[in-house]
Amino acid sequence: QVHLVESGGGLVQAGGSLRLSCAASGLTFNSYAMAWFRQAPGKEREFVTAITFSGGSTRVAEPVKGRFIISRDNAKNTVALQMNSLKSEDTAVYYCAAATSIVKALSSRTVDYWGQGTQVTVSS
Repeated sequence: QVHLVESGGGLVQAGGSLRLSCAASGLTFNSYAMAWFRQAPGKEREFVTAITFSGGSTRVAEPVKGRFIISRDNAKNTVALQMNSLKSEDTAVYYCAAATSIVKALSSRTVDYWGQGTQVTVSS
């Protein structure tokens, strides 16, 4: 059974930084592209960023470009999201996701597995 477990969420002031982590088990980690999505209250779940199997390439949504960085450690089966220069509009539940291709990792409709989510709240 596949498990994706996020950690690192919390409350941070605008302009601050936060690092999320996702630990994966039950899957061949280096065979999956990994991604982060987020969902704010009353809004649809949206793509944030994704990384290829090897970590050699990433995709980043425009609203977070230049501020958020995704990385992975295939030896530890983990993926991280470093969030810098946080804004109030970054407040959301952040979800870790796994997909069998980088293309599938770009859409919430095609992701294969989801984590349970972790709350990030940015106070202004």
